[in-house]
Amino acid sequence: MSMFLDTAKVSVKAGRGGDGMVAFRREKYVPNGGPWGGDGGRGGDVIFLVDEGLRTLMDFRYNRHFKAKAGEKGMTKGMHGRGSDNLYVRVPQGTTVRDAETGKVLTDLVENGQEFVVAHGGRGGRGNIRFATPRNPAPEIAENGEPGEERELELELKVLADVGLVGFPSVGKSTLLSVISAAKPKIGAYHFTTIVPNIGMVRTKSGESFVAADLPGLIEGASQGVGLGTQFLRHIERTRVILHVIDMSASEGRDPYEDYQAINHELETYNLRLMERPQIIVANKMDMPEAEENLRLFRQRLAESYDEFDDLPQIFPVSGIAHQGLENLLEATTELLDKTSEFLLYGESDFQQEEAYYGFNEEEKPFEISRADDAAWVLSGDKLEKLFVMTNMERDESIMKFSRQLRGMGVDEALRARGAKDGDIVRIGNFEFEFVD
Repeated sequence: MSMFLDTAKVSVKAGRGGDGMVAFRREKYVPNGGPWGGDGGRGGDVIFLVDEGLRTLMDFRYNRHFKAKAGEKGMTKGMHGRGSDNLYVRVPQGTTVRDAETGKVLTDLVENGQEFVVAHGGRGGRGNIRFATPRNPAPEIAENGEPGEERELELELKVLADVGLVGFPSVGKSTLLSVISAAKPKIGAYHFTTIVPNIGMVRTKSGESFVAADLPGLIEGASQGVGLGTQFLRHIERTRVILHVIDMSASEGRDPYEDYQAINHELETYNLRLMERPQIIVANKMDMPEAEENLRLFRQRLAESYDEFDDLPQIFPVSGIAHQGLENLLEATTELLDKTSEFLLYGESDFQQEEAYYGFNEEEKPFEISRADDAAWVLSGDKLEKLFVMTNMERDESIMKFSRQLRGMGVDEALRARGAKDGDIVRIGNFEFEFVD
């Protein structure tokens, strides 16, 4: 079984804020001490942290739920509850984080140690010391903590490599990587020996270095899901230069030029922008019979397919087995990397952003009214439900405050307009009360 995972779906939930406290000062020589209940602590955030030691998303195969701890409750003497520690979730370099609901990119994590808050913790509820006024110097009101953010996320890993080796199965990509770097990929005389990306650090004789990735073999129809399909095509997107490896000996019975055309077609079909990346054609297995003649025909057909004003891709005859022609290939690759900048994977429209709007816009309704099967009126809406969750229903003053907030939001008028009558049941979640006209 392959121990490589490059996509995962997880759910994260930040910590809830701690509840505020209702307390009063009780000391022998301090009559009428007044309110003394402190605020709750802030809930912990869920933060993704890039760890260069990780190579796959395998950890998320077994652990898909991440929940930060809640903040502590407020205490007497006006003391705040302690805020909860943040929950750090380690991810490999090259991880793209998307919101599963909207499909928008939240962040692209590519640098070691980079952090991103994917879910913010709720603030702590206010204690009764916060609600003291000249008209009500001894309030018995305290807020519950604010719920933490909760969301479903899709993670996608695209390996970080400067150079990507692409080509049909068994053209010698793994062998080539093994001789130009210290990587030890699995090598076999059968198709799809490589089923996971292999990464190696390549160092040239001139002292230059770059990261190369041997990507699993592509076949016709890969962009449509054939073979390993699009499972590993995504890893080519981060590369700056593509080494297109071709079996010039035609040992598999295929035509080298048709192989070249077929692979480029799959790259173009998957993502047109992949064709913007400069390519170097690696004519491999040149130690085999008929390779020289096939290379001559390949050069001829390639030249015929390009206009006279277009620059033909560089072609380097090599033999991975015999270690021939590799130095020139590596030097040309480093030169091409030096003059090739990074390609942006995502545009501004791909990212989920909070839009700042400074004009007049009618506020969306903070609540919705519906009718349940038992004829009860059901109130819903993010703003209303958040107020409800932060209301301490064990205190009469808190309940009265909540009813005033509902009235201020226009809930009473909206219920009357819908036909609610005195004594009708109104429901918010599992909480029920009677409508009083």
